[in-house]
Amino acid sequence: MSLIVAARFDSFPEAEEARRKLFAAGFAREDISIFFVNPAGQHDRYPLGGDQAADAGARKAKKGAVAGAALLGVVGAIVGSLVWLYAAGSVLALIIAVGVGAYIGSLGGALVATRSAARAYRAGHSTGMRRAGVLAAVHVTEASEAAAAQVLRECGGMDVERAQGHWRDGDWVDFDPVAPPVLSDKVQARPADGMNGHSRHNGRGAVHH
Repeated sequence: MSLIVAARFDSFPEAEEARRKLFAAGFAREDISIFFVNPAGQHDRYPLGGDQAADAGARKAKKGAVAGAALLGVVGAIVGSLVWLYAAGSVLALIIAVGVGAYIGSLGGALVATRSAARAYRAGHSTGMRRAGVLAAVHVTEASEAAAAQVLRECGGMDVERAQGHWRDGDWVDFDPVAPPVLSDKVQARPADGMNGHSRHNGRGAVHH
């Protein structure tokens, strides 16, 4: 297995500029690979399309909806009880309050649960998902890892990651576009920006440049 440092860029020109800076820093041409990673869901892992059998971010939505409905249902019941006391004992007000509370709770609970998939941007931790963009990958050693990560960051690279993989003939041959990046501890982590642009893709979900 080889040690690899990579970062995402918004365009090929930005990634190429990073390659030039890496050359200047002493990295060899065969140790740098630049390719495009398609958006999530466009890697054709299944016959009918898609990357995974289920959306990882939605797996907890059902439990979150139930928990949220139960919590706000109780709140609604309390509010409804107060209304019932001060509205001449209106049973209809109690029913409405509980129903509205449960409905809002189910929506809120589902949103909170699905947001748990957005991991904290901390070194050594996964970002939760791999974003589309132009990836510049560098085959490094323990001694050159920090230098490569720093160059990528200084050139505007996002989600600077550290990975183990097979590197052959200037290519990260077992790159997995579905596996989320694990952020490098050699640079300060920061939330990723969006990516614009489009490109075709091959069976791996990546286009080399």
